Amino acid sequence: MTTLAQIFVALAGVLHLVFFALESLLFHKPSVQQRFRVRSEAEAQAARPWAFNQGFYNLFLAAGAIGGLIAGGDRGHAIALFACACMLGAGLVLIGSDRRMARSAAIQAVPPLLALVLAAVL
Repeated sequence: MTTLAQIFVALAGVLHLVFFALESLLFHKPSVQQRFRVRSEAEAQAARPWAFNQGFYNLFLAAGAIGGLIAGGDRGHAIALFACACMLGAGLVLIGSDRRMARSAAIQAVPPLLALVLAAVL
């Protein structure tokens, strides 16, 4: 895997660590809830368990991307690229489910997409 592809894998992994922090550690903050279009405390209470769980999905994807880079070699890179493919898939599901989330979907999906494309063509 080229250095440029590795940079985008790492970026995707770091972004997913941020998503983990927002969803699992900081979701109780009103400013974070607003990012997820939560409009009331009742909605926040209902969404909190889902957000907590989703945050851990993002943590595991980040671990796959970053851990695969650290492990290196063909196997490590395969793990990193698989994590990127999952991130890309999740971004596509997000935009497919709610067009208002296009910006969030792009933030989630573009770095792993670039990692996958660069790994395939370079």
